[in-house]
Amino acid sequence: MSESYEHRLKRMYMRSMRRGIKEMDIILSAYSKANLAQMDSGQLDLYDQMLDENDQDLYQWVTGQVAAPEVLKILIKDISQTFQK
Repeated sequence: MSESYEHRLKRMYMRSMRRGIKEMDIILSAYSKANLAQMDSGQLDLYDQMLDENDQDLYQWVTGQVAAPEVLKILIKDISQTFQK
């Protein structure tokens, strides 16, 4: 059974809000609220893949402490600019 578009967005938003470390909860919930509905299926797939990453790694990538993996670089850069917009 395939997941509906609305259910997918809700699931990803909830996963963005309940990460494990508060900093990532704040960053990803703000980003997902502002951007998920405008993403195409490829972008949603990439975001969904990113949600499987470890919070400590994500935090270091978003804050620029460590370079993000090549496949996630553009998405991570966009997320890191969430509070600068």
